[in-house]
Amino acid sequence: MLELKLVAANDTFGALIALGEMLAGKHAVFITAPEINGKMPDQHGLPNEVDESGALIVETSGSTGVPKRIELSREALLASALASQERLGGPGQWLLALPTNYIAGSNVLVRSLVAETQPILMNTSVPFTADAFARAASLMTGERRYTSLVPTQLNRLAQAVDQDPYLLNQMLKFDAILIGGQAPQPEVLQKLRTLGVRIVVTYGMTETCGGCVYDGVPLEGVELDLRGGVIVVSGPVLANGFAPAFVTNDLGEFDSTGKLTVLGRADRVLISGGIKISLDRVEQILHGVNGVSDVAASSIQDVEWGERVGVVYVGSPEVADDMATALANDLGPAGRPVRILRVDKLPKLFTGKADLRAIKQLFEEK
Repeated sequence: MLELKLVAANDTFGALIALGEMLAGKHAVFITAPEINGKMPDQHGLPNEVDESGALIVETSGSTGVPKRIELSREALLASALASQERLGGPGQWLLALPTNYIAGSNVLVRSLVAETQPILMNTSVPFTADAFARAASLMTGERRYTSLVPTQLNRLAQAVDQDPYLLNQMLKFDAILIGGQAPQPEVLQKLRTLGVRIVVTYGMTETCGGCVYDGVPLEGVELDLRGGVIVVSGPVLANGFAPAFVTNDLGEFDSTGKLTVLGRADRVLISGGIKISLDRVEQILHGVNGVSDVAASSIQDVEWGERVGVVYVGSPEVADDMATALANDLGPAGRPVRILRVDKLPKLFTGKADLRAIKQLFEEK
């Protein structure tokens, strides 16, 4: 048995040390939510010791349900880190811009340890800004440079880059900026890639040690399959208890070259008047409407249609009709939203993902 060591997410250097000792087999690690006023959050149900097959316990974000604790082995973490390093072109220095109590953040530290490079550590307990990112990036000295971001962070960089040549210069120095957690906006990707920023769109989850598919192509050792349109992942990166194959909750398809396209979550498909509507597709369409800066979709029960689309957005008040028209043109009458709510700020989780439960409650309250 191994002792389970607890480290707070805002003790980033402590997390780096603890993960290094974890890789050496000295103990297992659980990174808690940040300390508040010097007090670590209560961690109900955590054991004092875990089996030697366990190395890192990570809590999922719980955007659509109760958060789960996933146990990862050293072997899976190393397989993920080494396969990522090989795909990206070799060892490099990493910039930490994500909380370490989620898999994407802890992966940055694990990959730094595997590459034997000193990561640059941003303060992930405060809101992410383009200025802070540029300052942190300027401290990097590695010949190869990497970072991992979520789409919300990438959007902020894309908004600032036109007026900030220094920021663009720093972004161009990265050999890869990994984007994961949810689908990025196509127009943001196109803008930054046109400027020369090297972005890699990743797909994965805690159960697969984070991103295991880069730009539609699985990492070495990872295999993909589709069962009824649902993505299935197998390989050495799977968390304990999920081998030999992990059936995800995501829909996908392979293009003519064999690359994977993620279509959205299976549990975010509603049936409106007998027609299937993907709420992820709804959000993708609406992100392309001028005047919309942020948006989330939810299902609303309807006596006649069964379910209808509801939309919550941040942006100009006069674009509601444009949003409804865009959805109807692309998805047909079943895609036209029955309610559109304008808010100052979308409910978000600590990871930056939309809080889908809180968004659904907005329609129940109004």
